[in-house]
Amino acid sequence: MVHPSSVPIAVNPIKFGTDGWRGVIAADFTFERVALVAPLAAQVLLKVYGDTTGNRTIIVGHDRRFMAELFARTAAEAIQAAGFDVLLTETYAPTPAFSWAAKKLNALGAIVITASHNPGIYLGLKVKGAFGGSVPPEVTHQIEALLEQKLPPVASPGSLEMFNPWPSYCEGLRAKVDIEKIRDAIRADQLTVFADVMHGAAASGLGQILEVPVQEINSLRDPLFEDGAPEPLPRYLSKLFQTIQTHQTTHKDSLAVGFVFDGDSDRIAAVDSNANFLSSQILIPILIAHLATRRGMTGEVIKTVSGSDLMPKVAALYKLPVYETPVGYKYIADRMNETAVLIGGEESGGIGYGTHIPERDALLSALYVLEAIVESGLDLSDLYRRLQEQTGFFAAYDRIDLPLAGMDVRSRLLDQLQTKPLTEIAGRAVVDCNKIDGYKFRLDDGSWLMIRFSGTEPLLRLYCEAATLEQVHQTLDWAKSWANSV
Repeated sequence: MVHPSSVPIAVNPIKFGTDGWRGVIAADFTFERVALVAPLAAQVLLKVYGDTTGNRTIIVGHDRRFMAELFARTAAEAIQAAGFDVLLTETYAPTPAFSWAAKKLNALGAIVITASHNPGIYLGLKVKGAFGGSVPPEVTHQIEALLEQKLPPVASPGSLEMFNPWPSYCEGLRAKVDIEKIRDAIRADQLTVFADVMHGAAASGLGQILEVPVQEINSLRDPLFEDGAPEPLPRYLSKLFQTIQTHQTTHKDSLAVGFVFDGDSDRIAAVDSNANFLSSQILIPILIAHLATRRGMTGEVIKTVSGSDLMPKVAALYKLPVYETPVGYKYIADRMNETAVLIGGEESGGIGYGTHIPERDALLSALYVLEAIVESGLDLSDLYRRLQEQTGFFAAYDRIDLPLAGMDVRSRLLDQLQTKPLTEIAGRAVVDCNKIDGYKFRLDDGSWLMIRFSGTEPLLRLYCEAATLEQVHQTLDWAKSWANSV
């Protein structure tokens, strides 16, 4: 019999993905590795942003995952020992709260211990810049390049102080909306607000900001996330759907909205008064219209290549320019640092605003959605339907992740796409292929299919938008069959 201690555990190299480094706790993500990476990240932040801030302060924060506060303490002490001054959070908070603190307190940046929407066995480390958003890829590449190098000895350690990120963050968000109008609607029972915080870092957030009753769901800490994942997807939201349906049986004449926040509160989805799920593909167009009309704001609309066609169509109603990026919010953040932006968002739920830090922020998105409902007097689905009618664009959208047998299968599929380009998909001719991130095939009826590979695991991501949900699923089924046949 083989002793368990002699069985090798596959440990993945430290590699930063679309937003940070993540790994399985105790295998990939260990105290030793965090103590290695954190001071290297601080060194790179000093190199990149030191001339801007003129100090050596690093913010360290965490979410509510298993031992997240202990990993944050390890990161903070390693950064302190490397000669930096550290502000370590007293409590969990949303990732955007730490990005806000980095900007507000003129720090070099922030190190946040979180695995965002991943299942409970994961933890991770996000690096935020002095500007208050995700650092660009060239910065994380510099951190990776230092992993094999030894840092020079430090003459003296820095300081380490504790701080509470919530008060400044909540105050900053309140100032972005007509907070009294939202409060009055809730107090008058014209609107009931539900918040599914998915056991994550958004817990207590809306209540602290609004200072009026919010019905919170899944607010207790559960590092296993009920054996699921803290991701704003319908399959995890049965409790929220049931709660709103039950509420509406006795409140038919009033509006209700449910918000869903991922594990570190940088992604959002919503549920309307009839318990219909609304992804960011729907929320972003609603927000574009609200900000452009009721708030009179302007600027560029940024969408990722996987975003719905409704976004540019709504932007066109208000003569707003549109800019398209690869998938990953850091590309949106880069653009926000270059030009005047109204809103930037991605299909997975990350939405940010040019008048805020260049960071996706789910709680701010919830406030803007609340303002849109209160000022229009309409349910979310009615706001969505109005935009469909104004643009003449009616479509359905879905995405699936297809596990592959191995990285060799991934290589074969990639080779097939490069050497034998698809000319027909599900009986429809391909008229264009966008290769900004993966392969986005535009079909002759205006629908599209996007095929995108995970960069770190044998996983194929398939996205589709078409006139009906039936057609979407037919196209996705075709794509699955194609992938399995290569």
